[in-house]
Amino acid sequence: MPFIQINTSSKSLVDNDDLLQQDISKMVADLTGKPENYVMTMLQKDRLMTFAGSDEPCCFIKFKSIGSLTPSSMSKALCELISSKTNIKTNRIYIEFIDVKASNWGFNSSTFG
Repeated sequence: MPFIQINTSSKSLVDNDDLLQQDISKMVADLTGKPENYVMTMLQKDRLMTFAGSDEPCCFIKFKSIGSLTPSSMSKALCELISSKTNIKTNRIYIEFIDVKASNWGFNSSTFG
């Protein structure tokens, strides 16, 4: 049920975007304590974006989960991972954390609550 969507202005993040998504998926599972087989990732690159009036590489991350969110510790881990694998500086990354009610999250023809 954790979902992470990464939008970036960079055309090329790393040599292998699939490996980056795998790293992010594992990190999300570790950070939330939820099974990785419920984690969904989405990577959207080459978006028209500005941050602080500049078109230097930047990133917006949307992180949704049913509970298990600790933004203060997760923010650092996610920023460091993205920055270490890309040309995006940590001070050019925004993250939105959204705690979703179990009854508002559908999966496999039902909801989680």
